[in-house]
Amino acid sequence: MLAQPEPSSLRDLPAVLTGDGVEAPQGFVTHAGSAGIKGPTPDIALVASELPVVADGVFTRSLFAGPSVALSRAHLASGSPRAVVTVSKNANVANGPRGDADAAELAALAGAVFGLAPDEVLVGSTGVIGRPYPMDRLRSYLRGLARPTHADWPAVARAMMTTDTVPKLASARVGRAVVTGVAKGSGMIEPNMATMLAYVATDAAVAPEVLRPLFRRVVEATFNSLSIDSDTSTSDTALVLANGAAGAVPESDLEAALGAVCRSLTLQLAADGEGATKLLQVKVGAARDYGQAKRVAKAVVNSPLVKAAVHGADPNWGRVVMAVGKCWDDTDIDPGRVTVAFGGLPVYPAGLGDDGLADLARIMGSSTVEIDVMLGTGGAEATVWGCDLTSDYVHINADYTT
Repeated sequence: MLAQPEPSSLRDLPAVLTGDGVEAPQGFVTHAGSAGIKGPTPDIALVASELPVVADGVFTRSLFAGPSVALSRAHLASGSPRAVVTVSKNANVANGPRGDADAAELAALAGAVFGLAPDEVLVGSTGVIGRPYPMDRLRSYLRGLARPTHADWPAVARAMMTTDTVPKLASARVGRAVVTGVAKGSGMIEPNMATMLAYVATDAAVAPEVLRPLFRRVVEATFNSLSIDSDTSTSDTALVLANGAAGAVPESDLEAALGAVCRSLTLQLAADGEGATKLLQVKVGAARDYGQAKRVAKAVVNSPLVKAAVHGADPNWGRVVMAVGKCWDDTDIDPGRVTVAFGGLPVYPAGLGDDGLADLARIMGSSTVEIDVMLGTGGAEATVWGCDLTSDYVHINADYTT
């Protein structure tokens, strides 16, 4: 088994603003609009720093990673990117050399808006796989676009949406600096070393050698601890841009602020899972190590039977025991040492009588359902988030391209 990295601590996090109330970091400008990719809804967004930035990115491990991922990886490795262009409603994946060329042209077109070279632009793309960009529309739109002069982060979040029902934003203060993030994602979500699309911008000053491990710790504890439907997208991208306009802040404070923003975005993503009506939190403790805790927690949050029981408020707690039991490679897990509780109500090993089952049904009827599993194999823990499984999820994905 591959060892999983230790996550950032999510304790003692600063307060977070969400929705249209988010604060904006200094020195960033944005644009959002509609290029007509799939009707008149917003479908293109640009974010750029007016100052040089320190940037980092974490991407999907999918073998079918799209051109936007390959191009962004290359631009992060070879240059100093200052801008991000996002196209929604079209993933531009599995389109061969044409897809590669279109992604490169998109970066050049977006760069020209800000007077930047193509390798100073990162690309995010999300939507249907296997359909080329409508490049004629994108060329016409971007060539006619004036250079943005202000920032509207809520508009960026709305332009990134596909099957999302609400935009996802969060911001937190760290000294004189601000950390602001936007994200999109509703289905095809179980990030594997990345996330759906998530961009975090800050005016804090931070060295590259500090930002890279810091961002990865935060991603592991937040976006990589999310699963809607156990499917990993071909386009998953998480980016952070820091332009230093507000000056330096303590590293631990910056990590806490990044963690607070990314945790908020993670919970917003989980709550807006396709067809979801409930947020599901699974915490596994007393584990041998973080990797074991994470595997078991993911087994529970990804179980269709657990998710369906949560949706129906069915007090069938045995499905959690079943899910833990699927982790058969973890041979040190002894059922005799495992405990399971829902919302603080112990259900295993003691079991429940009729009154207890009624109490459990009430707990499972809440908008947030918390499941706690203690393995008895050590002292490590992990928390993951997901949502219930509903008939609407099937309808959304049965009719997605039509």
